Amino acid sequence: MNQTVTRAIRGNFFDLTGSVSDPDEITDRVRYVEDGVLLLNGGRIVWHGERMAPQAQLPEGIPVEDYRGKLIVPGFIDTHIHYPQTEMVGAYGEQLLSWLKNYTFPTEAQYECAGHAAEMSQFFLRQLLANGTTTALVFGTVHPQSVEALFTAAEALQMRLIAGKVMMDRNAPEALLEEAETSYAQTRDLIRRWHNRGRLGYALTPRFAPTSSPALLEAVRRLRDEFPDTWVHTHLSENSDEVAWVRALYPDHAHYLGVYHDYGLTGKKSVFAHCLHLCDDEWACMAASDSAIAFCPTSNLFLGSGLFRLQKAWEQQVRVGIGSDIGAGTTFSILSTLGEAYKVGQLQQYRLSAFEAFYHATLGGARALHLDDKIGNFDPGKEADFVVLDGNATALQQLRAANSTTLAEKLFVLMTLGDDRNIHATWVNGEPVYRAG
Repeated sequence: MNQTVTRAIRGNFFDLTGSVSDPDEITDRVRYVEDGVLLLNGGRIVWHGERMAPQAQLPEGIPVEDYRGKLIVPGFIDTHIHYPQTEMVGAYGEQLLSWLKNYTFPTEAQYECAGHAAEMSQFFLRQLLANGTTTALVFGTVHPQSVEALFTAAEALQMRLIAGKVMMDRNAPEALLEEAETSYAQTRDLIRRWHNRGRLGYALTPRFAPTSSPALLEAVRRLRDEFPDTWVHTHLSENSDEVAWVRALYPDHAHYLGVYHDYGLTGKKSVFAHCLHLCDDEWACMAASDSAIAFCPTSNLFLGSGLFRLQKAWEQQVRVGIGSDIGAGTTFSILSTLGEAYKVGQLQQYRLSAFEAFYHATLGGARALHLDDKIGNFDPGKEADFVVLDGNATALQQLRAANSTTLAEKLFVLMTLGDDRNIHATWVNGEPVYRAG
């Protein structure tokens, strides 16, 4: 080992070194080290392995965080979430389009106030970290100040965060609409100020096709051409009425995804949330363009939107990450979200294993964002974002942990009974940023 070690973490470690798609699959891609050590140099991983290995022997004076009895996993990755909707989680009784009109748009109008945006940014990031989420792909509002506030708060934590100002010029309340050229100019200014600043990244964020005129989508295309390493983050095929609306608004395009594709917005680092009602040609386009999907089970169930076909994504070899989709989603907890993903699979005779579920929440999410060279597992050289899990946070979990015998069973209990109470500590860039209590 030729790198300086500045800190060591001790505990039980679980991560994945490759994809896990077969519900019954146990391969060398599943990596578990009991009583292991993670060696850090600042915000980077230097080495990972068994505590008794020669590489784990440290000089005196190196601080050791002792998490014996706890399970340490890579930081959770949320591939679709709306930070302004934090304050409207659990809004009653609507499906997508009426939900937007009655709850979402009035809430987002408040983010014209920079002070409100700053306050909610702090609250939002605390919620992420308290639930073990260390990286997120985030919607702001149409107001540039909403993204300024979020990036400012994330930068102070040295957090890996991707976000963008919503771009929207029709079919929404007047107070939330903008001219296409204004949207272009404001977005371009934000990209130049924040993209690739520290661990921050910018996502071009047209809300969805119904609120995007051809002029706006052309502006997004221009930005993608100017800044090809930015992300594209939008919604696709969430609700059947939405799909019909897009067909009426864009009759000259082959399908909903074809609207984005024809404007050059599919491809590497393009992430489409939901994708519940894709036709075969859309699946083929997703695969051929190397676009990614954010699977948002709690949101899809809460709004009655439909069931995501995870097995179809594997068949088409389309990248998939997990999204909480706050505030149509009802929890910041990726553990709880994985439990709902399992139920979505059950309704379609697909058994989502614990190994596969944790893959989507860690390395799979990193691959969906094209960040797997930086985060997603404990490979040396990657950034030191991780979560310390307590599998005995409740009496019921203690009971189930006592009669769970395999790692797969213990992880499955965590994702079906777990929530924020299981987050013992969250580390970002080699530093503890949340501790339970």
